[in-house]
Amino acid sequence: MMAVTAVAGTAQVTYNHDSSKKNQVTVMEVGKGTLTPDAYYWLLHNDYRQSASSRNKLSYRTLAAGNLYKQVDDAERIDSSLTKRAEIEALNVADRRIDLAWAAEGDKINDKLADFEQNISRIASANDRSYWEERRDIIKCAIRSVKSAYLSNAQRKQQYLRIYDELCEINNTLIKYLATQANYAQVRTLLQGEDYDTADNATIASGAIGKWHKRAKNPNE
Repeated sequence: MMAVTAVAGTAQVTYNHDSSKKNQVTVMEVGKGTLTPDAYYWLLHNDYRQSASSRNKLSYRTLAAGNLYKQVDDAERIDSSLTKRAEIEALNVADRRIDLAWAAEGDKINDKLADFEQNISRIASANDRSYWEERRDIIKCAIRSVKSAYLSNAQRKQQYLRIYDELCEINNTLIKYLATQANYAQVRTLLQGEDYDTADNATIASGAIGKWHKRAKNPNE
């Protein structure tokens, strides 16, 4: 019973207040209070005793809290910038996914391409036709490349207009070529239809001498 009573009495003691330790912690944390016992700190830790109140942790905690507030502001600015950037990029993705430029410029490109192919079919020579067919295939490949590229509609329209200008230039060159071939064929047909006298140099000289003698005998003629 005495042992149980002793254990029970010991178990009831849960807190022993030490004012000297409390004063030291208070001075270390916030710089308030005094170090006790004073004689102990004066004798063994006098330098610390004189500067302990100014070397407390309160200033460091205040500085750390200020830095944390700055980080919160920076984080909010970064988050706001990223949110705006995400909105802009979402619009860019939507702009690149729908090809509105082809809807605006595609008809005239197709019409000009049809004219170009019709002019190619008018070429008689197979070798000459293959050259212009290669130019046509290059134009079609360029159109497919622009359609599949990750471009905005403004950039797509710029590329489509360049393709259209190049297509017009090539088609005009082909028209000039066809006109040249048509003129050549017409001239050749005319030349083949004419009946020209073929005479050598001796015959021409003999005729000229005969005319000269005739005029010499009859100068009044």
